[in-house]
Amino acid sequence: MTRTIRIECLRYHPETDAEPRLQAYEVPFTDDMSVLQGLQYIKDHLDGSLTFRWSCRMAICGSCGQMVNGVPRLGCETFLREFWPGTVRVEPLEHFPIVRDLAIDQSDFLAKLESVKPYLVQKAPPAGENTNLQAPEEMQAYYRYSKCINYLLCYAACPQYGLNPAFTGPAALTLLHRYNADSRDAGRAQRMPVVNQEDGVWGCTLVGYCSEVCPKDVDPARAVNQNKVNSTLDYFKHFLFPRAKEKS
Repeated sequence: MTRTIRIECLRYHPETDAEPRLQAYEVPFTDDMSVLQGLQYIKDHLDGSLTFRWSCRMAICGSCGQMVNGVPRLGCETFLREFWPGTVRVEPLEHFPIVRDLAIDQSDFLAKLESVKPYLVQKAPPAGENTNLQAPEEMQAYYRYSKCINYLLCYAACPQYGLNPAFTGPAALTLLHRYNADSRDAGRAQRMPVVNQEDGVWGCTLVGYCSEVCPKDVDPARAVNQNKVNSTLDYFKHFLFPRAKEKS
């Protein structure tokens, strides 16, 4: 059965518009249509100038992250039937500059991601071995956090990042923890300065909304809290053994 729903999209072109505005469209839909498909209908049939990002349509790439009725969600796994007969308001993710309409500038996040070295820093394998073997329990220490693929919904949900853009933020700190917790990694000493700085884990105010909106149940709030413990231990280690700091 086809019904019609009203979709309000934020429109904004920084080079030509004085301020953002909402533009409404009447979109026919069926129960299996997502918000992303609704936006694609608008672009294909009603207004080709509407700008938004998407790629996989399978909740894997994270490109279609948007504010849907004020909540950070993936457009591809949010269905129009949830909102009918009401209105769906689609806006770009909060706390990021707008490139155009629903597309955001991710430059700040990408710089923060680079700063945490989100990759394995090779550890020399044990003597006589060619590879670093890993037990199942060692993998479980970081597996949950390895599912983070930078949807950025957590940044839109984080009030601290909105107030203080210098805050490293939940996704970057989660991936930092993922590699620090990996038994094959030797990059912990290089990452701890990011953890310990004022805008690292101590910038988090423990709201926890980042974990609520995560589509993959990564729980970035838990990763940040675990690193507050690690940061405290790191401080006392260097306070009690200052030469260890010099070596690291």
